[in-house]
Amino acid sequence: MSEAERSVGEVLRDIAANVQDIAASEVRLARAQIRERISAWRWGLLLLGIGALSGIFAVFFALLALVHVLSHVLLAWAAALLVAISLALCAALLMTAGLRSLKRRSSVRK
Repeated sequence: MSEAERSVGEVLRDIAANVQDIAASEVRLARAQIRERISAWRWGLLLLGIGALSGIFAVFFALLALVHVLSHVLLAWAAALLVAISLALCAALLMTAGLRSLKRRSSVRK
């Protein structure tokens, strides 16, 4: 059967198959690009993660040192409680500010 003799149904099936092939190729290309970017960023992300974890430990030990310093003035449990309450207040303030910022940004986009 020649090209001119193909039915509309056959042509539509070929078009659908070609669109599926194109979509599958785009997905494969996107996956390959993501893998390539992750590979390129892997070392930097690893160092960033280790640095963040080290920073968290540094803050923890600084707070522990503060508890020890305050325990010379207060009872040990009171010093630990004071540091914990202070840290909780800072966390609440930062989270409130962050939520306000997100709400402002989301209302600007609408």
